[in-house]
Amino acid sequence: MTKVIFNISMSLDGYIEGLNHDVSQLHSWYFSGDIELPGTSFRISKASVELMTAAAASIGAMVTGKKTFNISDAWGGHPPLGVHHFVVTHNPIAEWQKDDSPFTFVTNGVKQAIELAKAKAGQKNVCISSASVLQQALKENLVDEIHIDLVPVLLGNGTPLFANTSEPTKLKLFRAVSGIGVVHLAFRVE
Repeated sequence: MTKVIFNISMSLDGYIEGLNHDVSQLHSWYFSGDIELPGTSFRISKASVELMTAAAASIGAMVTGKKTFNISDAWGGHPPLGVHHFVVTHNPIAEWQKDDSPFTFVTNGVKQAIELAKAKAGQKNVCISSASVLQQALKENLVDEIHIDLVPVLLGNGTPLFANTSEPTKLKLFRAVSGIGVVHLAFRVE
């Protein structure tokens, strides 16, 4: 059964980026290990490689927000994991609206984006890659799991992951894996 998951690196004080969208300290663990993650320039721990390889293989489509799409500069036309991305926005970008585009712009909200992504993913999972999309999806009970790559740093400022969540959401920890410079936590949304 297709699950909707969310995954992101986060500081111990709950930030997913510092000022000016700086994620360098949160992504330092990608370069702190001794094993190369296949297909990337990342050098991480053995435990992180095993976890990330399995996670990447399980993803069939992604849902992201327009802010993430813009900050990444559309990933140069090559979105992460090579899977189709559904971008939640009010204003689609004309240059990416073509038959062979790896992006579909969804103007009817997060619920529709997730439904389209599930159809595209088939038996694989859908991954949310935007904090604002996660917050909206949580409010609509559309999220099955939250995966946090917890980095031992206190940023003190930036963008908090759970800033716009207003209702209590019960989570159950089902995995904790220590890597070099990171602890990979996985929670089921109950």
